[in-house]
Amino acid sequence: MSSYPKNTEPYNKTSRILIVEDEAIVALDIKARLQILGYTVIGVASNGIDAIEIALKQSPDLILMDIMLEGDLDGIDTAEVINGDGSIPVIYITAYADEETLKRAKITEPFGYIIKPFEDRELSLTIEMALYKHKAESSIKESRRWLETTFNSIGDAVITTNPHGIIKSANKTAVNMLGCSENELCTKDFNTEINMVNSSTLKSLNLLIDFQKKPEKNISIDDIALKTKVKIIPVSVNISRIQDRNTIMGTVVVMRDISQLKESEIALKNSLKQIRRAFDETVASLAIMSEKRDPYTSGHQERVAELASRIATKLRLPLEKIHCVKISGLLHDIGKISIPAEILSKPTRLTDLEMSLVKTHPEAGYEILKGISFPWPVAKIVLQHHERLDGTGYPKGLTEKFTLPESKIIAVADVVEAMSSHRPYRPALGFAKAIAEIVKGRGIVYDADVVDACINIIEYEKFSFAP
Repeated sequence: MSSYPKNTEPYNKTSRILIVEDEAIVALDIKARLQILGYTVIGVASNGIDAIEIALKQSPDLILMDIMLEGDLDGIDTAEVINGDGSIPVIYITAYADEETLKRAKITEPFGYIIKPFEDRELSLTIEMALYKHKAESSIKESRRWLETTFNSIGDAVITTNPHGIIKSANKTAVNMLGCSENELCTKDFNTEINMVNSSTLKSLNLLIDFQKKPEKNISIDDIALKTKVKIIPVSVNISRIQDRNTIMGTVVVMRDISQLKESEIALKNSLKQIRRAFDETVASLAIMSEKRDPYTSGHQERVAELASRIATKLRLPLEKIHCVKISGLLHDIGKISIPAEILSKPTRLTDLEMSLVKTHPEAGYEILKGISFPWPVAKIVLQHHERLDGTGYPKGLTEKFTLPESKIIAVADVVEAMSSHRPYRPALGFAKAIAEIVKGRGIVYDADVVDACINIIEYEKFSFAP
């Protein structure tokens, strides 16, 4: 066991932890270490029955669970009983890591593993990552509930299909419009179940089949009709392709009763704005949270995001990619929450060991963000933002071919912001030296087009960071 660390504070000082460990000495040691780290230990259980009772009564924020327990229930069985709804994150502590045990443990979807013996920093990091990941997953579940409710509350009829035109889902408006249940629609072929006709001649149209033959990602038709079992409804239709890069995952068909077009359009726009605003505010909160630990670089991520999005705009990227770059820029250093604050704010040059620890922040950021369902590869962009074209970057030493374009943009913006801003160990160097640095590495370590766009923005558009 390691000695207890000094000046180590958990991200969440109020976290309440239950220890489940059948070796009394080990349990007491873990309890003491957690208390020194600043956590609250609500109880210690030596068997599954006691653990279940304590967990149900006190609802801890996290459970440290030994896999091998005395009694009829081992740690995995106990975790299954306690955490059937996934409301309490569980970290397994074990000296056994055989394949069969890990296979059983994975089924319970734990938030981490700690192999005995372990260091205090490993314990603290694993707990903090588990707590953060659980919070993020809870937020995602809540968002999904909101989206499901929104999906079924939309005044338009919405139907989704797989790549072969088989219906996967239909909202309440759609089933009401068609006069059938969702179960009657799902798994059926769209082209046979949904009778779209020409509004003038009432001739049947193979709308989805025709769309799948076209290169466009979406089409809109204003003058068409839906023929149901009992009536013909004039509708406008929008069909969109669901695509992940080059893989077509399916389509979304939206039908709207034209008579309610204006009212529904306003409601939908407001709903989308609200969701987008909530998303942006959540991302901004995450960025602020990570910078709270390092007051000397406060605003760094926001400034990098500002310059990076300007570069993306200058490169004429699509609006969604520009937004992706901005979001990734706001979160690119979130992994630094895993770095001790005294290192981040150290007023002198870092030692090689300290620098090695700092260099883990892209991977820590990736671990934090990979479980969040962003519409873009934000986690990978964050992971790669310190990679360089010639493979001299970190953490993977990726070359140009394997680095995402968005990461190349953030890499340049990050360097320019860092050099032109004050740091604890040196004053601001200014734009001139920052430009000299990226020019020196143009086409070697930094993407040439990105460097050119950045220089153009600074020198010709007189860019400056907002105060």
